[in-house]
Amino acid sequence: MQKTKKIQRYEFGNIPEIIEMPHLLDIQRKSFDWFLKEGVWEALKDISPIEDFTGNMSLEFKDFSWGEVNAPIDVCKMENMDFSAPLRVKARFTNKETGEYSEQEDVFLGDFPLMTDTGTFIINGTERVVVSQLVRSPGAYYDSDIDKKKEKVIYLSKLIPTRGSWIEIETDKKDIAYVRIDRKRKFLLTIFLKSVGFGNNEELLKLFSPFDKVGCIKNTLEKDITETEEGALIEFYKKLKPGEPSTKESAKTLISQLFFNSKRYDLGKVGRYKINKKLELDQPLEAEIEEQLSLIDQKMGIDANDPFILHSKDIFMFVKYILQLMDGIGELDDIDHFGNRRIRNIGELIQNQVRIGLARMERVVKERMTTQDAETITPKSLINIRPLIAALKEFYGSGQLSQFLDQTNPLAEITHKRRLSALGPGGLSRERAGFEVRDVHSSHYGRMCPIETPEGPNIGLIGSLATYARLNEFGFIETAYRKVIKRKVTDEVEYLTADDEEKYTIAQATAQIDEKGYFSEEKVLARLGGEVIAADPNSIDYMDVSPKQLFSAAASLIPFLEHDDANRALMGSNMQRQAVPLIYPEPPLVGTGMEKKVAHDSGQIVTAKNAGKVIYVSANKIIIEYKAESKGKTIARDEYNLYKFRRSNQGTCINQRPAVFEGQEVKKGEVIADGPSTNSGELALGRDLLVAFMPWEGYNYEDAIVLSERLVKDDVLSSIHISKHEIEARTTKLGPEEITRDIPNVGDELLKNLDERGIIRLGAEVKPGDILVGKITPKGETELTAEEKLLRAIFGEKAREVRDSSLKVPHGESGKVIDVQISSKETGNDLPPGVNELVRVFIAKKRKISVGDKLAGRHGNKGVISVILPEEDMPYTEDGTPVDIILNPLGVPSRMNVGQILETHLGWAAHEGWEEKNNPAMKEIRQENGRIFTATPIFDGAEEDNIREILKKAGLPETGKVPLYDGKSGEKIASDITIGYIYILKLLHLVDDKIHARSTGPYSLVTQQPLGGKAQFGGQRFGEMEVWALEAYGAAHILQEMLTIKSDDVFGRVKTYESIVKGENIEKPGIPESFKVLVKEMQSLSLDVEVLSEEGKEVEIIGHEDEIMKTVKELGIDLQHDESLNFFAEPDLKHGRNNDFDDFGDDFNEESDEESDISEESNTEKEPEPDESPA
Repeated sequence: MQKTKKIQRYEFGNIPEIIEMPHLLDIQRKSFDWFLKEGVWEALKDISPIEDFTGNMSLEFKDFSWGEVNAPIDVCKMENMDFSAPLRVKARFTNKETGEYSEQEDVFLGDFPLMTDTGTFIINGTERVVVSQLVRSPGAYYDSDIDKKKEKVIYLSKLIPTRGSWIEIETDKKDIAYVRIDRKRKFLLTIFLKSVGFGNNEELLKLFSPFDKVGCIKNTLEKDITETEEGALIEFYKKLKPGEPSTKESAKTLISQLFFNSKRYDLGKVGRYKINKKLELDQPLEAEIEEQLSLIDQKMGIDANDPFILHSKDIFMFVKYILQLMDGIGELDDIDHFGNRRIRNIGELIQNQVRIGLARMERVVKERMTTQDAETITPKSLINIRPLIAALKEFYGSGQLSQFLDQTNPLAEITHKRRLSALGPGGLSRERAGFEVRDVHSSHYGRMCPIETPEGPNIGLIGSLATYARLNEFGFIETAYRKVIKRKVTDEVEYLTADDEEKYTIAQATAQIDEKGYFSEEKVLARLGGEVIAADPNSIDYMDVSPKQLFSAAASLIPFLEHDDANRALMGSNMQRQAVPLIYPEPPLVGTGMEKKVAHDSGQIVTAKNAGKVIYVSANKIIIEYKAESKGKTIARDEYNLYKFRRSNQGTCINQRPAVFEGQEVKKGEVIADGPSTNSGELALGRDLLVAFMPWEGYNYEDAIVLSERLVKDDVLSSIHISKHEIEARTTKLGPEEITRDIPNVGDELLKNLDERGIIRLGAEVKPGDILVGKITPKGETELTAEEKLLRAIFGEKAREVRDSSLKVPHGESGKVIDVQISSKETGNDLPPGVNELVRVFIAKKRKISVGDKLAGRHGNKGVISVILPEEDMPYTEDGTPVDIILNPLGVPSRMNVGQILETHLGWAAHEGWEEKNNPAMKEIRQENGRIFTATPIFDGAEEDNIREILKKAGLPETGKVPLYDGKSGEKIASDITIGYIYILKLLHLVDDKIHARSTGPYSLVTQQPLGGKAQFGGQRFGEMEVWALEAYGAAHILQEMLTIKSDDVFGRVKTYESIVKGENIEKPGIPESFKVLVKEMQSLSLDVEVLSEEGKEVEIIGHEDEIMKTVKELGIDLQHDESLNFFAEPDLKHGRNNDFDDFGDDFNEESDEESDISEESNTEKEPEPDESPA
């Protein structure tokens, strides 16, 4: 592979970068920092002080601190631990009766998982990420609908707090208003208003009639039978708690608890902000009304200084708004607008979880205060941290938003951390989410990517944060804009939320500007209130900072995105995340300029912490010497350890390679080592290949791909995959399992690569069925024969019955052993109960590209390799260069992803290189081999004319087409063909992981049919429609075979296997097990079912156990003697061990408590071995 010098790209973009793009992981890191510094203390302050039920004792928290981390990240991964740090709180207990208080004590509140530098968490040794959640913001919302008879517009409003009861008001066609509390039964609005202290009927009318032009309050009062507050309170209580005796006092208490008690009702910071904004609560009302409202506050005992509970002014304005809406004043809300949807990010999600844990802990503390002796109580004796730890464990371990990190390549990691999900607790569910929620909304502009979302049931519910977006203190997404003052675009940048930008006119980033920064066109394309308009330059307030700001990181890596259909661009963004890291990655010749940013922010590359000189480089370590002081007297060193061949969560290979040499001077922040899928500090997900768009003998029908064998020979698209296999030695009821080399009935050939402990040596080449770790398990003791008793007497324990339960290489896997990790109780490793030893073996396999692998470009152009041709058979150009890959031209027009063609043309010119006399930078840009790396940013990239011009400069035809010659015949192909270089990715859908075959294997317990799926080592399902096909051909015997001996005729399949081994004719099939199950099912429903033969005789149906017993009897086998069952042995490769028919022996003897070998759902059919055919 060509060693590229430092890459500098030839830029096609004209729009300067005004501000630096924010760090792509800020959304995770900043939020978690907030949690560590403020979030956790907020949650603690919420419950402090905790008082007992009498109010005589209290426990309060004074201060908190974080301890040291428990272990380095690498150790946590190896030992299956959490990467965490302890939280300690200073607590003090006070007994108010005696006035005594304890000294402040340091109380341990549990280990909290910490975020790594790259925004992930290590939970039980695996890397996970917490995804940000998109939820409906608390606040006041107004909507309209048309009543059932389509006669009149009715209005609905909701007041949603962060925590507590919802208040909903709705009107009907007679202009009567109703209230619902918490979606319960509805009752009249006036009853509610009187209950919360707004006085009697006259006072209500006086207060609301100035705004009630429609007469809604009057109409409602006419229907309202209660006159006074008292009557309303009793009615209110009846509606909310039907069946309970209602009194004025109990109703008052209920209302106070529902809306005016900060423990039960919390608007939250966000809710208060949204309600103030919507209802204009900051504007003063008339003095008379203000006075009346403050009197209501006093009467109801509302704390005027607590902003997070409801006040009478909130209720007044909330009702006033709906009355004005009925008169046509005010605006309805769009629930899908990003002004009304906010992000719950990692910090807030964990804080909520901590709150749940602390609330449970608070209950325990209160109970302990009442039960313990007041004299001896200390803070430590009161606090039980179990509920808090359980809440955190549940969130990180099994919460919907804590996900297994997608580590396929650096882009996949970054995208996963920037994901926004509307699912999860408190969010939507897939089934309930309609079309509107999923649709692209004008307020997504610059906040959430309109392109990157999954295909399938989650479409539109999961999105990705746009590149320049950030969160404000309330969790709303803001995006950056340049300020425009009197036609002049300034470099001052402001961040606006979706709400704020509605009222401004905002120009696009691509608008033409002259040298002085003024708009140069008469009309400028701009946005106002979600609509696109042609605006006068004088009316423009802001301008986009960059054309990238609409899109996510993945979408902005697609060159010529502007020429691709959105559906294909979506596939392109998603498939880049599935690209496997190659052994020899290369950055794309046609990039967008985002490659450096993504590679850098992913944390997969190593950069120099200080400027200095490289004094040592090896594959796994780099040492840089630098001057520690400005005077330069003291010399210090930085050591960088590189990751070598680590396994990622997806089984791809994480490997860092040094990018510097000894003696090299490096600057601070310079790339000194590349990681997986990066090269020269740039993202390199695939390789540039010479492509021809032409059909080839039908082999690229339906998007299939024809490849050249050169890519196999030169490892162009080869990748390394690492699989992990582990085995535990446990203590069983019959004694401990043992890891050993001494395995019964195993030949030396299988043991040759094991060391003296029975563990495979490093560097061994292994294939399916090879032993990785030898393990024996004690077997159930049976009645000993005389010979065995003699052997036991002579050899002692050794002759005890053990079973081979070794770890073997599964079906279809092979490779080289690269690492073995051994943990045991003896060496002090922390293992689960009952486990004495744990061995992990890592096997690496180099996978060359092969037929059946899936390849894709960046424009959603994907396909499966149908044939790999020798180089000499590929079409070649006039100078004899064979092409690398042939794509079908029919894949372009209907898919409308023309970007791939433009990339092909520009890629060709970039590969050949060109000269520019008056451009001094070209010397830096040109690589040693003449290639030129280009950057064509999205919506600001190379135009058709630029590409024509550059093809001309490179001495290539402007059409991008050349004559090609058929590699087989040497004849010239009839018309000229588009060729060029296109960036191709190899995706994780590899044929080696999907291909599967089975002869015999596990069967389902009840139906006795083979299991399904590769993971269960299952068979191919011969389904209903396949049966029709054989019926259509009249292939009766094949069909019978398919439904009996190849499926669930238990006795027949054993006999068939035996006949094949002996070379005899196959016997006639018997009755399938599933038929017997059907008969039993019908009998269980009290139907007397008989099966009659053609002659009308009854056919005897017996279960397969009875058949086995019958066969055993015929063959004269003694079932009490375990040895005799060996003829049934069949290697069960799925579970890496020989299943002698012991399970049956155990069933009959009922002495062993062994678990079934396959799973609860299945047992394994064991056919006779060839060399042990029955007598």
